[in-house]
Amino acid sequence: MNIAITGICGFVGSELALHLVDGFQGARIAGIDNLSRPGSETTRGRLKAAGIVVKHGDIRCASDLEALGEADWVVDAAAQPSVLAGVDGRTSSRQALEHNLGGTVNVLEFCKHRGAGLVLLSTSRVYSVKWLNTLPLVVDGDAFVPDRSATWPAGASPAGIAEEFSTEAPVSLYGATKVASEVMAVEYGHAFGLPVVINRCGVMAGARQFGTAEQGIFSFWVRAWASGRPLTYLGFDGTGRQVRDALHPADLALLVVRQIRSGPAAVGTWNVGGGVPNAMSLAQLSDWCSERFGPRAVGVEGNPRQWDVPWLAMDHTRATGRFDWVPSRRVTDILDEVAAHHQLNPDWLSLTEPF
Repeated sequence: MNIAITGICGFVGSELALHLVDGFQGARIAGIDNLSRPGSETTRGRLKAAGIVVKHGDIRCASDLEALGEADWVVDAAAQPSVLAGVDGRTSSRQALEHNLGGTVNVLEFCKHRGAGLVLLSTSRVYSVKWLNTLPLVVDGDAFVPDRSATWPAGASPAGIAEEFSTEAPVSLYGATKVASEVMAVEYGHAFGLPVVINRCGVMAGARQFGTAEQGIFSFWVRAWASGRPLTYLGFDGTGRQVRDALHPADLALLVVRQIRSGPAAVGTWNVGGGVPNAMSLAQLSDWCSERFGPRAVGVEGNPRQWDVPWLAMDHTRATGRFDWVPSRRVTDILDEVAAHHQLNPDWLSLTEPF
């Protein structure tokens, strides 16, 4: 078995690689990374020590993928992962499209020539911002919660957002690149007989994450709180009531192992997130941080921003039914892990924050 991983030195890519070594004894695990994300170089030593082949390469350059060698499966974990990619001044809109969509096409061509299956890591941000902002919610203390007495739109319920929920624009430039990548992946699968598995992931969180305010919010908030860095509630009247769910990469890895073992039977699009039990508002996250590190002030900016949504938890019912999979790490366990890592690595944000 040969498994190739793009973006292998990123948080998710590296954690997947290490878990796949255990999940597929004797398999060759290899990957490429352009090391453009600050902090990504910190993972190379851990990967090599585990016997994983790590090459420098950028998925925007088709020839760089040749460094991966043979592959039975490819896990595409390379992306500009922020919902503000292309508009935040760190990357241009062209760069976001070239990386997240053009890079996916190069990966698909690589799979086509080798007859390899593809596990494409997509995102919950493919879902329509317009329709997410119309969900029937009520205020319960310091969080938005589902109104169970209301009628919910197709693909949504108090149990979360399902795969059938609308992907109508706007979804952000980032979300649009992932929607387009999903479409291209499915078409390549049909045209060339490739097993294509699409995992729409919720918010990833864990100890070694390179978190920012736009991506990896759980990890970022814990570290910023503990470090005394400024924090601000943005939008929704500055209440911090907006809710997201957290997923640990170890739980994602368990699912990916089962999907690869299932082969063509795993083909499809799957919601993969912590779900409602692992959902938490920013205000609730602040309460947790206050108890762990002591109280502090949080700034308020009540004006809404493009692409902000009040409540987004992933309904993973289909993945649970097909793969007998449920997340095992509770959100509080994940936060404990991040906090413990921060205490040992108090400069982590400085090492990994974007330029």
